[in-house]
This record gives sequence, structure tokens and C-alpha cells, in this order.
Amino acid sequence: MGRNNYFQFKQFRINQERSAMKVGIDGVLLGAWADVRDCKSILDIGTGTGLIALMLAQRSQAQITAIEIEKNAAKEAIENAAASPWKNRVEVTNVSIQKFAGETSSQFDLIVSNPPFFQNSLKAGTQSRSLARHTDSLPYEILLKITSDLLTEEGRSAFIFPEAALKEIENLTKQNQLYVKRILMVAPNEKKAANRVLVEMSKKEFSTETGRLLIYNNDGSWSDTFKMLTRDYYLNF
Repeated sequence: MGRNNYFQFKQFRINQERSAMKVGIDGVLLGAWADVRDCKSILDIGTGTGLIALMLAQRSQAQITAIEIEKNAAKEAIENAAASPWKNRVEVTNVSIQKFAGETSSQFDLIVSNPPFFQNSLKAGTQSRSLARHTDSLPYEILLKITSDLLTEEGRSAFIFPEAALKEIENLTKQNQLYVKRILMVAPNEKKAANRVLVEMSKKEFSTETGRLLIYNNDGSWSDTFKMLTRDYYLNF
């Protein structure tokens, strides 16, 4: 992904001048992969620029609540939502998920998050980037506990994690009475191991469906599977 101050998709534009974390493949993957069927309400935890919320708005009729702890990113997400075709269905709030969960009486048919990835590693150079990148502000155990509390009985959640965190996530899922329904292992290409994993969870017990996605072909071009998944969004697909 480029580092432009904006990223143009087929039906909306993401301005990203002030947000610490720019549009990236992880967010696009999650926004395209999450199952929005029959969803009337969606919660996007840590919306950043608003990317995933707007991707889900494009292919659903749901009311979407997007929350973001970092004030500059939240302001940009509010502006991106207001400039989109779905401004009446996407509400962005500058709040932590812990505070939001403690105050809301709502439950959601779908909960999504591209959470902070980095644990026990060097902090990024600015506070806003640290909030976006490091799990200190949103440990996985908090994310899964809140997901279990805020999900409707028939609802589902979808997240993207580092592949190395999968075993921890599977253990936390069990602790919070959630069940893994789908897993998609994501690898840069066929010569490299998976480094990301998309996980769908539910309160209902299912047999787990597992798949694998390659981002690139060996010649560096986008894979057909990646293009198929994201073609409703990218201009050049």
C-alpha cells in the first residue's frame, strides 16, 4: 500500500493524513472477508481511518458503530464516514472499547477488529502510533471477553491476527465460551509461511472451516484469489 494522504476505493475514499495507521492489506482483507449476511448491527473496534466500517457498509444494510481510542484517527474516521454514501449508517465515536463496553446496553450481530499486533516489542515513535500498533491498550484477553459480552446469541465476530498468536487466540476463545467457525491462513506467496490469520468466531458450536490465501503470485502480481476477494473495492481489479 502507498503512503499517500488518501486511498481511493471504487465507492469511497479514505483520507489518512492524521491517522497513525494507514490503509493496509490487513484491514482490506478483514473488511472483504467478514460475513455480513443478515447483520442489522455491526461493531468495529479500533476503526482507525474507518476503512473496515465503510467496507462493511458497502455490502450490508447494517447500522455500524465504529469506535477509536486515538483522537486524531477518530476525527479522520468521522470525516471519512460523513463523506461516504453510507453516512447515515456509520457512527464513529472517540472512546476506548473498555469504556464503550461498560456503558452500552447494545449487542451486535457482527463484531470486527484489526487489533494492535505487537506484544513485548519496541514501541513506535509516537503515542498515536503506539496505540494503533501495540496490544497494551487492547490485550487479546480483553478483546475476546468484550466480544463475548457484546455479541448477540446468533452473532459472529471476525478478526485478523498474527499467525503466531493463533494458539493463544484459540485458548482465549474457549475461555470466553466462543467457538472458531472459520480460519483463513494468509501467506505473502506460496514460498513463504502464513504470517496472518483471519478468524471468525460464534457463540454457537461449529466444525471449523480452514482455508489458505496467497496475496501474491511468485512473479509479484496479485493472486487471483486475492483479486476475487477484494474486487468490489480496489480500482484496478
